[in-house]
Amino acid sequence: MSGRRHARSLRARVALTWAGFGAVACLACLLAPLVGSTAIDIRQVFDRSVPFAENTDAQIFFVARLPRALAGALVGAALASSGVVLQALLGNPLASPFTLGVSAGAALGAMLAITFPVGLSFLGLSSVPLASLAGALGAAAVVYGLATLRRRGLSTNVLLLAGVTLNAFFSAVILFVQYLSDQTQTFQAVRWLMGDLDIASYRPLVTALPLVGAAFFCFAWLPRALNLLTLGPDAAASRGIDVVGAQRLAFFSSSLATGAAVSLAGPIGFIGIVVPHLVRLLVGSDHRVVLPASALFGAAFLVACDVVARSLLAPMELPVGIITAMIGGPFFLWLLVRRT
Repeated sequence: MSGRRHARSLRARVALTWAGFGAVACLACLLAPLVGSTAIDIRQVFDRSVPFAENTDAQIFFVARLPRALAGALVGAALASSGVVLQALLGNPLASPFTLGVSAGAALGAMLAITFPVGLSFLGLSSVPLASLAGALGAAAVVYGLATLRRRGLSTNVLLLAGVTLNAFFSAVILFVQYLSDQTQTFQAVRWLMGDLDIASYRPLVTALPLVGAAFFCFAWLPRALNLLTLGPDAAASRGIDVVGAQRLAFFSSSLATGAAVSLAGPIGFIGIVVPHLVRLLVGSDHRVVLPASALFGAAFLVACDVVARSLLAPMELPVGIITAMIGGPFFLWLLVRRT
């Protein structure tokens, strides 16, 4: 009887999570396009009596701001949920989507595309996001190969150490590539490395959506395994979990989500640390609740940060990565002190 009550309670919590955090995410995406240095009239935006080519308010809403808000939601959800998965996989509360070198690989790919342009495009994407995605997937492959080199399973310790080492190595190569670039390329690269949601079309979103969708499909199979992996691999195995399979699924799905997010908006830091811990303070530690809540709250959080980035020094727009770092840095220090 108590088991049934627990199951009903869990279903109620999950439903409440989807309803509450989903409403916050939807509200953020709907309100964000209304805020900016240029005021718009919402009635004018949806006034069909005015041709779209002559409707400035509709152009600002649908072309300049709505794609940016949707991109922020997609990137925020991907990075926040990846942070949850990696923290459970590595057993480290300070792990983030950038811990395993995937972001550094993406940054190196983008730097190479900016400094040595080749004019390559695919599905409407330029060479920079394509090179960024290729760099992220390449870094994930290298880290995974090192983590499985000496044993049949997946060593999370080697995974973490290899990721940190690869981060340092790629950072050094990025500096070397920057040294070879000219002033214009350096400026473009630095802006990209700051993380930015300056997206003025829906094509990059359509291209990144299948990758993030595939990662989320994998995430949907992980909550029970993540709950047990936090107790340790032996405890998870004793309860019927395929530990190696769950670890592989967690690693590759989080790497795919991170690579897609970074290729779309650049390396926006701290989302994968700040959001999961804030959500755990609100809903507890059960990954069946934490994972969807983090994805939805991450979407709302990054959209809100982008609104601040667009409005703080209007009409000048700050890269959103600066805002997330200014919020995430103090939070990270507080978390370190709290854990100590």
